[in-house]
Amino acid sequence: MGALDRRTLLALAGAATLGPRGRALAAFEPSERLPDPAIEILDPSFAKYRIFSATVERIATGFRWAEGPVWFGDMRCLLFSDVASDAILRWDEATGATSVFRKPANYANGNARDRQGRLLTCEHKTRRVTRTEHDGTITTLFDGFEGKPANAPNDVVCRSDGSIWFTDPPFGPNPYEAMARPERPGQVFRLDPRTGQATVVVADIAGPNGLCFSPDETKLYVIESRAQPNRLIRVYDVVEDGTRLTDDRVFFDCGKGTADGFRADADGNLWCGWGMGADLDGVLVVSPEGKAIGRIRLPERCANLCFGGADGNRLFMASTKSLYALFVNTRGAVR
Repeated sequence: MGALDRRTLLALAGAATLGPRGRALAAFEPSERLPDPAIEILDPSFAKYRIFSATVERIATGFRWAEGPVWFGDMRCLLFSDVASDAILRWDEATGATSVFRKPANYANGNARDRQGRLLTCEHKTRRVTRTEHDGTITTLFDGFEGKPANAPNDVVCRSDGSIWFTDPPFGPNPYEAMARPERPGQVFRLDPRTGQATVVVADIAGPNGLCFSPDETKLYVIESRAQPNRLIRVYDVVEDGTRLTDDRVFFDCGKGTADGFRADADGNLWCGWGMGADLDGVLVVSPEGKAIGRIRLPERCANLCFGGADGNRLFMASTKSLYALFVNTRGAVR
């Protein structure tokens, strides 16, 4: 897989730095006990994913609304959005420093990488999905459909065939995050890898938010964040040619929790950003059978997450004002 080259990343990163350990780490202290009590086993099947000596770390803080983390292994860095600060930030694994990757960033939210290693970004202000090319230029991939602008694209993933899938919820108007009044229903789109043509794969869903594929890409999970009375995780079967979805059904009822963004591990478990109060904030892990098996408690609501690090077993959690990390005994699904 290709990647943004070092010159491009360094040029885009700029000189602004938030310090070698992020900003002040008040109100969070890493556990001095092992195993970390913040990592809870809800079902015996989760025990193998907990590393006894690994504790939750807060690696950066001081943001307004941390979202959309994506790992760049070739550069040993994490890119993530600070939506309300209109910035995409970069956390460097080697130094622990957090710097500005792009500002202004059109109030970017979700991020991913395509099959050539380029950055894919959902932008609120411009109501579009973009791709950052290897030379640093930005290409608009989607900004509307059938004569109407997009609402505020939220989260994005790339399938192994190169197709790009993203959610476009009707969450506005919201000036704090630069969301305009929506003109379309909540939908999920697919961009064809050859033609770039957009098609609607989920036509009407109440607040589509995070989305991810199962490891074998036969299923697409989508968070329905405006479902009533509770948020839902829905699941769809992907047809054989990878262009359409069938058999819409409820996979998991979130109860009092607020699922936001999520990613699958190699075994098909969903690691879900979670929140709605001190007793729920953090990450909930749901098995492929739809059973809650584990929890990572955080002092802030987790919006979205990804796997990264040298071995792909470090979980990065973008959580309101901070970025947290935890080594786990699994890796993100590789496609």
